[in-house]
Order: sequence, then C-alpha cells, then structure tokens
Amino acid sequence: MARLMADLLNEHNLFSPGPALAREALASGRIMARALSAAEEEADARLAIARGFCAQVVAAYWQEIGGTEKFRSIHGVVELAPLADSASVLAENLGKAAGELDAECAVHQIGLLYNVMLPPAWRSAHGVYYTPPELTERLLHQAGSAGVDWRTCRVLDPACGGGAFLAPVAQRMVNALGDCAPAILLQNIGARLHGYEIDPFAAWLSQVAVDAVLLPYTRRAGRRLQSLVTVCDTLARELPDKRFDLVVGNPPYGRISLSEERRRRFRRTLYGHANLYGLFTDIALGQVKDGGVIAYVSPTSFLAGGYFKNLRRTLAAEAPPVSFDFIDARKGVFEDVLQETLLACYRMDGERRSAAAYKLTAGENRRLHVHRAGDFSLPADASGPWLVPRTAAQGDLIRQAFAMQHRLADWGYKVSTGPLVWNRHKKQLRNAPGDGRFPLIWAEAVTGEGRFVFRAEKRNHLPYFAVTARDGWLVIDAPCVLLQRTTAKEQRRRLVAAELPAGFLREHGGAVVENHLNMIRTTMKRPKVSPKVLTAFLNSGTVDAVFRCLSGSVAVSAYELEALPLPAPDAMKPLAALVRAGAPQQRIEKECARLYGFTPDEGS
Repeated sequence: MARLMADLLNEHNLFSPGPALAREALASGRIMARALSAAEEEADARLAIARGFCAQVVAAYWQEIGGTEKFRSIHGVVELAPLADSASVLAENLGKAAGELDAECAVHQIGLLYNVMLPPAWRSAHGVYYTPPELTERLLHQAGSAGVDWRTCRVLDPACGGGAFLAPVAQRMVNALGDCAPAILLQNIGARLHGYEIDPFAAWLSQVAVDAVLLPYTRRAGRRLQSLVTVCDTLARELPDKRFDLVVGNPPYGRISLSEERRRRFRRTLYGHANLYGLFTDIALGQVKDGGVIAYVSPTSFLAGGYFKNLRRTLAAEAPPVSFDFIDARKGVFEDVLQETLLACYRMDGERRSAAAYKLTAGENRRLHVHRAGDFSLPADASGPWLVPRTAAQGDLIRQAFAMQHRLADWGYKVSTGPLVWNRHKKQLRNAPGDGRFPLIWAEAVTGEGRFVFRAEKRNHLPYFAVTARDGWLVIDAPCVLLQRTTAKEQRRRLVAAELPAGFLREHGGAVVENHLNMIRTTMKRPKVSPKVLTAFLNSGTVDAVFRCLSGSVAVSAYELEALPLPAPDAMKPLAALVRAGAPQQRIEKECARLYGFTPDEGS
C-alpha cells in the first residue's frame, strides 16, 4: 500500500516544485505513514517504525536541500526499524516534498509525520503535539514585542520536540546579527540557543532543524554547528537559575503523578492534581532572568481552574502577563487534539500591568488574522480566575465585571456537583418508580431553553435510582438551580440552567442528581435573590458572555461559578419584577445587560 501511495503521488506530480503541492503531498503521505505505523500492534515496534521511517524522510530532505556529509546521524542512538522497499520509497518522496518548503515549514511537516506515527499511549504520556509555524511566528513576534532582543538574547526551549521553536529562533538570530562572519555567527548562536528534550529522536530532529536553517553558514564556515540540544528529563534535571532572556516553547500537556520529592520541588505552584504544562511553567519562572520573557503555548484551562490557583498566584507575583492570544478554533490546530489554547507572554519583573488580549483566526493560505480583543488586569487575589476578553465586544463588559465585588455566596448560594457517579451504581438504576426509588436527574433534564423536564432519553440512562441504606446521602429534598456541567465554547450558551421545582421534590420525596449537573443550593432560609430570578439571570446572554471570559475549559466548574462577578443583590430588584411578571426573554436580556453596563448586542 505504501508503494501504491508513493506511485500515486508521483503520478499526480505532487513533488514538482511549489510549497502548496509539497504540503498536499506531505498531508497525503502522512495518512499512509500513520497506517504503516498503526499496522504494528506492539508499542515499542511501532515507535521503532516511526523513527526508522522519519529518519529516512530526514535523510532525503537533507539531500534535497543540498546538505553534505555533515548531516548528523541518528543510527546507534535509538532503535530504527528497517523499512520495506515500498515504505522507503514513500519516505524518500516525502523528504523530497519537504525540501520544497522553507526550513521552518519543513520542520513542522516532519514533526507532524513523527507525531502521527507514534504509539498513541506514548505520545499522550509525553505530550507530543507540534506547533504550527503560523503560531510559532506569532508567539515569537509577541516575545519580541515584550522586549526580547534577538541580537543578544539567550534562549531556552525546555521541551523542544522537533525544533518548532529552535529553528525559527535561530533564523531570527541570523537576521538580527546582519553582516557577520559565518564562523562567528555559528559560535554566537551556539552559545545563546539551547533546548532540552526527553525523546532522543525528537532531540535529533531539533538539531537537524537548526542545522537546516544555518546550512548556508556552515558551508561557508567549513564546520558544523555545535550541538544545541541536551537529551534529558527536564523535570528531573538540576537547572541553574536565571540564565535566559527568553524561555519559549509548547510544553507538554496532561496530568502527571509526582513523587513526594518532585511534589516538594514544585510545591509553590501546585494545588491538587499536577499537569505537565504547569510544571514547565514553574521551570520557566526559575530559568528566565529578571526582565526576561516567558512565551508559551498553553491550554486556557490554567486561567480559571482550581488546580492552577497557586500557579496563577506565582505568575502574578513574579512574571505577570504581557499578552494573551486566544486561538479561535479548538479543532485542527494541533494534530489529533481537541483543546482550547492560547499564546501567552509574561515578563519577569513582578509589575502588575494592563495586559493585551487578542483573538487569532485562520484565513486563506494559512495566514493568521489578529483581532485586538481589549485589555485586562489581574484581580487583587490573583489565585482566583482571571477575567480576559476573547473578543473586542467583550472589552467593556470585562471592565464592568472586573469592578463587581459580589459573588454567589453574597446572594445566599453555594455550588456543588451532582453527587451520583452513575456508572459506579449501574445495578441501582431502574425503569419505573417504586419503594426506595427516587427520580434520577440527568443533564438532559435541563433543556437549552432553561426549563426542567424530567426525562432520561440518552443511551444507558434510566429515570429512577434505587437508594440503599448506605447511599441515602445522595437524595436531595430542597429546591436548587441545576446547571449543565459540561458545555463547549461552540455552543450557543455555556451556561444552561433550570430550577428544580419544589413541587417536583415534594411529589417524589426527593431526587438524585447525576454528576454532569451542578447544583446551586441556598445557604440561607431566604436567599437575597430567588432561585427563579437566579435561573433567568444565568440563562441570559450577558452572563454567558461574562462566564466565557472567565472559563478556560469545557467544564463549568463549581469553582468558576462561585467566582463569577455579580451585581449587588439590591440591584437585582428590577429583574426580579420582570421575572414575576412573566416578561418576554428580550426584556430579561436587556435588563441583564443593563446590570453589566452594556447592551445585549455587545455581549452576543
């Protein structure tokens, strides 16, 4: 099949000069390479195939760009699987296609190829997701705007992968140095640019990527660039403090279990579960000089999640943000990843500043369009969620919300997650009511229109739950506001709420709420804002817009809800009057917008 694909690519002339055709060929070849790797079930063998195939791609690429005997060999460093003739032909053709691209794009394409061929569990454990050149370009532009001087800066990528950042940084250093003797230029860059990488094959890819950028200078100097990449586990490495003017990269993502020793090392930024990108942010804080810059690709989840409260506090104290660029699309940014991400720039000066927020959207010919969303400031308690506008329309809204001091606790409410994890109690689910059985409230009971409808329509969902003596605590008998706990930014609303009626609870003697719902429950006999008014308020477009500026993940967490900036309880009286009178939704929306000082159209 690999041979057939290679023949088809040649037949359609996809390897003729031209970046567009080269990208098309590489995308088609990537599908075949993935299939070649996936045919091997054993993970170590699949890893060896990925490395053997990509090593041959790199060799063909190097020859295509006119490289000489100075090409760095990977043989003997890691295991490379021998390839069948058909796979070798495909690898050679893909290397030739990469040679039609500029070095930065070629690096990304080869990195993608390696990425898709890796065993999924291995890739996930190591957080291997390579950064598209367009995002690399934008992040390095922002780093320069934050004060990085490419003529003199010392730069570290502590998880350099396949060189997605090292190669373009090297190019910027070349451009900044101007007319410089090749030998001096190589010595200069070799002293200032460094990478760490745990995967020896990826470390080799990084080094070859920088070699490709500097190939014209190594030819003229008659010598090869010194090795810039250290193969190591960055999290375990003893690192000298405050060495670099810029720490940059796309650190790995994903939860990680820590030893007690390692947990002590990172304790200042940890709270509960550890995530790899949080640990790498801590490392960056320890490596960047005073006045230096940290520029990272990061998931947006750190902006609000409870597990990142200590990381936010430390960033605010040591390296407050200069700019955030929100990547508009979640799908298709990184290969096989559904993750909302941003480009973050921080400056190590401890100075609280008004930072800039931007939205990035994709245009034709892989160009990024940059839209200024507005400015934002950090809260006095920087461990709390950070309110940051995602669009220009939200700028004024955030300024109003930022000044609001009230929270759900001031209204007389607390938030908890529905207590039933249903798949741990499958044997207790029932189709019909009966003694000791209570209605089971699933997320679909809260409709998109903000109504409560008792139903269990999805697969494996049943409407009743048989409560035993051991789990009577699952039953609730007091009214509350239910709110869907998992929503996505692509939905019309992130906040979808409905009041669980007191009459329903009286009729059935209580109910059991499943954990894909949040329960907003009263903490006083008469809350300062009624559940009915709270429900209408949460279902408004304005409050939804505020929440979108605060939330960084698909989870609508209790922590984020309790941090939502709210008007004073007394200010809610006009809305309460409208709700009592059964006013149309348009009037409700207008009043909620007024409470935040802007019009509904601005918050949509």
